[in-house]
Amino acid sequence: MKTKTKIFDNLNDLNKDFTLWLKELLSENEPLTIALSGGTTPKSLFDYWAKNHAEDIEWSKIKFFWSDERCVWPDNDDSNYKIAKDHLFDHLPISQENIFRIRGENDPYKEARSYSDLLLNEVEQVNGIPQFDIIMLGMGEDGHTASIFPHEMNLWDSSNLCVVATHPKTRQMRVSLSGRTINAAKNVAFLVTGAAKAKKVQAVIEDKEKAQEKYPAAKVQPTSGNLIWFLDSKAAKLLEKK
Repeated sequence: MKTKTKIFDNLNDLNKDFTLWLKELLSENEPLTIALSGGTTPKSLFDYWAKNHAEDIEWSKIKFFWSDERCVWPDNDDSNYKIAKDHLFDHLPISQENIFRIRGENDPYKEARSYSDLLLNEVEQVNGIPQFDIIMLGMGEDGHTASIFPHEMNLWDSSNLCVVATHPKTRQMRVSLSGRTINAAKNVAFLVTGAAKAKKVQAVIEDKEKAQEKYPAAKVQPTSGNLIWFLDSKAAKLLEKK
């Protein structure tokens, strides 16, 4: 698998390029299924879409899901759904029928099973696994992705489509796609910004085999071979110049 790495001087250029990529995939897939992630970089992307692309993207042809969710109510500021609602859905012509949130307010184990069933009903399957057109991921400074953290690496290899994870410090519970589901996607895109992520970006991209033992982000290897990193120059500063 060849990892594609794209590096940008600023967030606006990153958002612009990601949007062009999204449009290209949308022209090939209708409806297009996308699993959103939380965090500050996606928030910026949502704002960019709301401001610049209300009319030139056919939002009715995109179905929105999530790669993970914190176990909180949907009006809680920690909610990944709330970030998308406040910065994207409230500003664009997106039908509620196209929004499939993880219900963080429910019992996490029951919700992991319910969301798995929902994905099987709403997303095209390959070999019994939902195959998203795009899964968006971030990466934490500890090398976690979605809500699979280094201390729970076993969750990555779960036979389930969704798993229940626990934040290592806050002990907050989360529902997350498993590695099985993530690696089944047609396209997986990391959006990573900031100098604080630079060491892990370098480890995961340039020393993947060793990094797989320690960081869930390094285990992202879609069977399609389509893995792309959207990085700002700060996050990419330690990468070898090619």
